[in-house]
Amino acid sequence: MIEYYDISGCYILRPWTMAIWETMQAFFDAEIKKMKIKNCYFPLFVSPAVLEKEKDHIEGFAPEVAWVTKSGKSELEVPIAIRPTSETVMYPYYSKWIRGHRDLPLKLNQWCNVVRWEFSNPTPFIRSREFLWQEGHTAFATKEEAGKEVLEILELYRRIYEEYLAIPVVKGKKSENEKFAGGLYTTSVEAFVPNTGRGVQGATSHCLGQNFAKMFDITFENEKGEKAMIWQNSWAYSTRTIGVMVMVHGDDKGLVLPPKVASIQAIVIPVPFKDADTQAIFDACLKTVEELSEAGFRVEADLRDNYSPGWKYSHWELKGVPLRIEIGPKDMEKKQVRCVRRDNSAKVDIPVSDLVKEVKDMFDKIQQNLFDVAKQKRDASIQVAKTWDEFTVALSEKKLILAPWCDEQAVEEDVKARTKGEIGAAKSLCSPFDQPELPEGTLCFASGKPAKKWTYWGRSY
Repeated sequence: MIEYYDISGCYILRPWTMAIWETMQAFFDAEIKKMKIKNCYFPLFVSPAVLEKEKDHIEGFAPEVAWVTKSGKSELEVPIAIRPTSETVMYPYYSKWIRGHRDLPLKLNQWCNVVRWEFSNPTPFIRSREFLWQEGHTAFATKEEAGKEVLEILELYRRIYEEYLAIPVVKGKKSENEKFAGGLYTTSVEAFVPNTGRGVQGATSHCLGQNFAKMFDITFENEKGEKAMIWQNSWAYSTRTIGVMVMVHGDDKGLVLPPKVASIQAIVIPVPFKDADTQAIFDACLKTVEELSEAGFRVEADLRDNYSPGWKYSHWELKGVPLRIEIGPKDMEKKQVRCVRRDNSAKVDIPVSDLVKEVKDMFDKIQQNLFDVAKQKRDASIQVAKTWDEFTVALSEKKLILAPWCDEQAVEEDVKARTKGEIGAAKSLCSPFDQPELPEGTLCFASGKPAKKWTYWGRSY
């Protein structure tokens, strides 16, 4: 999927990875266009004056900002930042383009790369110094319109994870400590990796409120002729999504790819025995590829004659191809093919006459099974903790912890401090929108004060 690069924290995304990214991109791009959001592109470079305009925002990103300080051998008079995100790149121009209520809403998205110079534990896909993403930046006349869009975009992110990547996620709101720097509030979809006991922030949809509008003087004349501030959102998902998929579904044999995003959905492998008519078997393989490709599936044949069928089985299992189709002399006699699923190794013989229908049905079952198994494992990892002792036990057992909380920033900071260790501190992941009942008199697990909400906690990437 990737190749390591000679600069630490940077990775080459190979075609196997880009095909997955393009599939998600095609879905998301079509959906946001239905919402009348338009694509654009802003430069990679940011001037220090603009970057530092929003103090809370830049403080949140300052340690990760990469700077260009030289041109050839000459020092630049003023260093130039490389975008860690594009709020400060784009909003000076929103101020220029938005004058009256007829200019609203302004809804833009860009597909681009960003650079965040991570110094601690760069990890392929999950934490890299450069990554691909989309970032949407929208402006509205009212808080209600902004709030509505925040949730519409969050639902699209849920669909990417659950419908395409077959990963269950929780939709919720971030704490004040964990929200986007400079924003009003942040919503997210949160995934969990049971094997490592860590949460992953899957994607975020932020309501920025009017903070950036004040900093960049983005005002408009409303319908009454009065001057008013706009309300803004920003939202993004990145190639991190692919890393989550690898960790959630992968097994000891290698990758396991959901059919909806797999670059190759089925691989056809000839299994010629001694003295078999190899060319006839190859022809049957090519005919199978042709028939399935015409039906809209992504299918290839592995006809290499310098590798055995067994070697090919292992090779394509390692790469995560959802379905293997084997064709040998006996299959040709019986006018059938043998299908082997990557997700559960189940084998089934299907008649050539029902090929397209049966393969489609199998892809649907694989997709659903991957989600069901991942959800079962995730749900089995959820532990309710009502006291500090229960919390620490659950944390040591690598659980996704659901705990009643008083919603105080100082208490969250205290939880981080008290759980800090070699493998990282625990923090709040999100407060789910779907809140369990909170009985009257329930106390916060950490402070003993009256609890206000249920919140997911754990270690995270």
